[in-house]
Formats: sequence, structure tokens, C-alpha cells
Amino acid sequence: MVADGGSGEDEFIGRFFRPIATDAAARGLLDDAAILTPPADCDLVLTKDAVVAGVHFFPDDPPASIARKVMRVNLSDLAAKGARPLGALLALALPRDVTGAWMEAFSAGLGADADFYSCPILGGDTVRTPGPLTLSITAFGAVPHGRFVPRTGARPNQAIIVSGTIGDAALGLQWRLDPARPGFTALDPAHVAHLADRYLHPQPRLALAGALRDHAAAGMDVSDGLVGDVAKMLSASGCGGRIFAGRVPLSLAARAAIAAEPALFATALTGGDDYEIAATLPLGEVEAFLAAARAVGIPCTVIGETRAQSGLDLLGPAGDPMVLEQLSFSHF
Repeated sequence: MVADGGSGEDEFIGRFFRPIATDAAARGLLDDAAILTPPADCDLVLTKDAVVAGVHFFPDDPPASIARKVMRVNLSDLAAKGARPLGALLALALPRDVTGAWMEAFSAGLGADADFYSCPILGGDTVRTPGPLTLSITAFGAVPHGRFVPRTGARPNQAIIVSGTIGDAALGLQWRLDPARPGFTALDPAHVAHLADRYLHPQPRLALAGALRDHAAAGMDVSDGLVGDVAKMLSASGCGGRIFAGRVPLSLAARAAIAAEPALFATALTGGDDYEIAATLPLGEVEAFLAAARAVGIPCTVIGETRAQSGLDLLGPAGDPMVLEQLSFSHF
């Protein structure tokens, strides 16, 4: 009798991923590749982000939360480009101590987000590793032809805006690392829970994609830190600008932590993991953009302005320059 050709990897995929890869383009995860037909009159937008245990998440974080994080950090990139998701490929490097129960929870979280954000899992790869758990998603999106929102489109005399609130995730990470810090010991439990959740579960601002396409000159997601990421966007565009630190939107939880430990303000501005959107807008587009953002329930705030001279200045609440040790997180 000839064997059916199955392997341990086939069984693994069949148990944990085939049940969530239900889109026809995935071909039941039975082929070597998926088929993706771009929507008519659209350009494809491709992005890829990886997350590593001990770098981007704690090894003991809930597996469903890890799945959501790797999906959402990629969707955040698509949102900043004005794109809607079409699908994703997942690469998964697993240590040998990962259990079946862990994988069940991981795949359930991944499948739930794939459904919620209309970003089906289309395929990928699974391998064993002697190193830490490592995951990477390649996400595909679509924008109407010629409507991609570039990082390089900022020009002098534009408004700098940011979505949501800044610093929650960075403060949530600091709370995980040292809950006895002065900024955290007196926090209300609800505030602690908010900061911790923003670190665990990014909120990709896909609902802003249309407003960005219609009104923004440049855009990028804030992943490494607000100040550093805006500086990168302006540098790539060949201009500079200034951010008014007192205008940066902070949650009640972040305000409480910073009031108790003022040094945490710099952490909020530079720590990263926000996955909000920073963009520049021609001045005549600001009100229309803010109205469109309100209509989809995502508050946005004007925090600065661009200029012809290169560099980014950060001005404190009194208008004095703020000097930071670093502008953002960097792996290198």
C-alpha cells in the first residue's frame, strides 16, 4: 500500500491553520501558493513585519494576543497607506516547547482577527527553531489606482496630525517591566489595564484609510515612537517641521502616569508601539479630514506643522525646545 504522502507538518497545518484559512484564494492550504486577483482599477500594497519573543512581546503573553499583535502591526501599515486588506501570509518559527493547547489559542486569535479585519490567511510556512518564537506576516492590500499615500509626500506649510492617543503602549510596556515605578504605583486599576491592553493589542486605524486617501499628503504608522517616526517621514519628504508637545493627545491613563512621574512623558513621545497614524495635510484639507475621522469614530489631533528647513523641533508646553536622549526605538 502506497502512503498518502502526508507529513507531520501537513498534519500540523491541517489541525491549526486549515480551519481558519477558509477564503477560496487559500485553496485549502493544499497547494504551494495562493491565488490573489487584485480588485479592478486598484494597485497592490504589500507590507511585512516580524515579531520576536522577548523583543516585541513577552514569551508568556497569551497566544491569542501574540497572534493579534502580529496581524495588527501589519494592518497598521496598510491603513497608513490608505489601503484595505486583501489577505496575509504567515511565517511561524516555533520552539519545541510550544504545546498543542498554545497553538489552538494562537490560531483561534489569528482566525478571529482575520475575520474581523477582512484579511484572510492565504498561506505561509511553519518551521522549528532552537531560538525564540518568531512570527512574520506579509500582508496584501489594495488602493484605487494612483491613490497610495506615500511617506514621501510632505511639503512645507502643512499640518502634522496624529490619530488616537500616544504613549499608552510604551507606558504599558514600562509597567510590565517595572510596576513599582512611581508613575504606576498609584494608578487606578482601570488605567493600568488600559495601558497594558494597548501594549498587547494594537488598534490598526483601517477606518481612516479613505480619509487619508482623500486628504493626506504623506502618512505612516507610528510604530517606533512618535517623534522619531515623524522625523523619518519629514526627512524622506525633504522637509522639516516642529511638533508642539503640549498638543500631543494623551489618554487619561497616560496623563495620570506622567503626572506622577514626569520623566515618562519622554517615554510616551518616543517609546513606540502606538500603531497610530501620523500624516501631513495641506492646510485647506485639515477640517475635512478631521470631520471624516470623527465620522468613523477615530479622534485625530493637529500636533505640529511642516517647514522647508530640514530637521524636526520638539517644543515644550511653554514653547521651549525639548531635548530627548533618543527620538524613537531602533533595533540597530
